Amino acid sequence: MKKITLILTLLIILSSCGSRKSKHVNTRKSSKTTTKHNTKPKSTSTNYSSKTVNNIVSNAKVYLGVNYKTGGTTKKGMDCSGLIYTAFGEENIPIPRVSRDMAKKGTWIDVKAIKKGDLIFFATSKNSRNINHVGLVTESRTGYVKFIHSSSSKGVMESMLSERYWYLAYVQARRVL
Repeated sequence: MKKITLILTLLIILSSCGSRKSKHVNTRKSSKTTTKHNTKPKSTSTNYSSKTVNNIVSNAKVYLGVNYKTGGTTKKGMDCSGLIYTAFGEENIPIPRVSRDMAKKGTWIDVKAIKKGDLIFFATSKNSRNINHVGLVTESRTGYVKFIHSSSSKGVMESMLSERYWYLAYVQARRVL
């Protein structure tokens, strides 16, 4: 039992949303293909109601102001993927626990087609385009995207995609609902 707990703890720590480098390797060339904005998005049909989307966003907003904690999924502390995992889990919607795995689910969508409830992914490590951060879109309209996430410096908060830091770190958006 102690070995399993130790292994799970190590996995969570290694897969956190902090700004340190990821253990997996992607080339810059392959990441560029995911950031192209001039390609047509795939179908974005959904099986979930707008009520479900609103519930998930509301679930995430309950944690506004909670401190950052690597591997955290409670009001005692949360990391970015823990916030998303918990918000979806409260609606019984399974989603991977780690941001880079979340980025493989759902359907890729163009930045211009982002809607409330979509996930947006970032690469915040210097000189790397590997996904290591995720946010949940809380509001969206033409030229305006607001998202909730857990920042390692400020905890759970809302930010704008148009902020220079997030704009430059943006990699892709995906619709999982």
